[in-house]
Amino acid sequence: MTPELVPGGNLPLPGGTLTLRVPGPFDVSALITGEDGRVGGDADFVFYNQPAAPGVRLRGDTLTVEPARLRPGAVRVTVAVSAAEPGTPLGRLPASTLHVTDGRGRAVARFAPPRPQRKTVLLLAEMYRRGTGWKLRAIGQGYADGLAGLARDFGVDVTEDSPKSPAPDPEGVLGLVNSARAQAGSPPVLFDARLVAAARGHARAMAAAGGLAPESQDGTSVHQRITATGYAYATVGEHLVSGPRTPAEFVAYCLRTDQARRTLQDPAFTHAGLAHVIGDRTGDTYWTALWARPLAAGDLARACAEVVGLTNAERRGAGLPPLTADPLLTAAAQAHSADMVARDFYSHTSPEGSRPWDRAAAAGSARRTIGENIACGQRTPAEVVDDWMNSPGHRANILKPAFTHIGVGFGGGGRAGTYWTQLFGG
Repeated sequence: MTPELVPGGNLPLPGGTLTLRVPGPFDVSALITGEDGRVGGDADFVFYNQPAAPGVRLRGDTLTVEPARLRPGAVRVTVAVSAAEPGTPLGRLPASTLHVTDGRGRAVARFAPPRPQRKTVLLLAEMYRRGTGWKLRAIGQGYADGLAGLARDFGVDVTEDSPKSPAPDPEGVLGLVNSARAQAGSPPVLFDARLVAAARGHARAMAAAGGLAPESQDGTSVHQRITATGYAYATVGEHLVSGPRTPAEFVAYCLRTDQARRTLQDPAFTHAGLAHVIGDRTGDTYWTALWARPLAAGDLARACAEVVGLTNAERRGAGLPPLTADPLLTAAAQAHSADMVARDFYSHTSPEGSRPWDRAAAAGSARRTIGENIACGQRTPAEVVDDWMNSPGHRANILKPAFTHIGVGFGGGGRAGTYWTQLFGG
């Protein structure tokens, strides 16, 4: 029978390699410390963005510890867990249960501490040297200051991520990605910590469900994860993949087909986030790669102006006069795109029942004839106008002689990733 530990309980550990696993929607981390209880340097903090140190390696939800290979002076390995979704109180999640096994896969110990209700980090357990051997102590103590605060208290020099701070690349995947991009003449991308967090959350969700999906079982889409981190994008793409075991295999997989290769090599992208998690059910490795360019000043106006220009090019080709950009219709169109993102719907009718002409009037427009096109999922103005022109109803709006004015809106986020609105007036 596997020994069940209670908070404060301890037991001797067998020699050799040990694995410490915490299944569930958690990030597992480890701090390697000396006699003074402090890390020897930032490299002693093992977490999702730095998954290895001498004697300790993190893969998905499992830490592998080889005490004999720890750095000189290391006498303790403290294990902590936090929610995979940043800022989520652990009380909202299942219990974080620690399973310890030896090098042969035999169960050594199990520890299921009480769930801290409001804390976002839990000090779960520690391995510590006692004489020539090692022991395990169960802790189960909530920590109020988050993972960054915990790391600081152990002596790690933590620099908070800013929107312009690139995330580290411990596995060297960016070198592989940027080499492939260079072959296509595309500029390199950098990891963004927010995209990495979103990718990690979605990869965990797919691994837990045992299948690839753009939405997790609770209905959260990969694009909603991005916007939840505060990353506003002008354009976005993703890879959802299972099977490859290493970054090299993942990149090779993406280069194998035309659509996946175009996304990886797309010159429009400047940032990336990538994560992979091994599924409990299947043992497969689930990958989420996110590619994006942030929404900069002027991007929204340029995108909308490009949609207007492409729309008018279609009208000229049909012998019709161009539409004039109308600021009131533009305000109403932009508000509708933003509303579809914020309230997670896709319709000409808003949740409270307002229709295109209601929104135009609310923005102050007095135009007598109103029409609307909406679309979602397209990454560029050219793509969305092309899709509208290949849809009879949308094409009829674009080529309607009675329309004289237009407003365009764009929003990034939601289940589809991008939401476009054309509001016509005459």
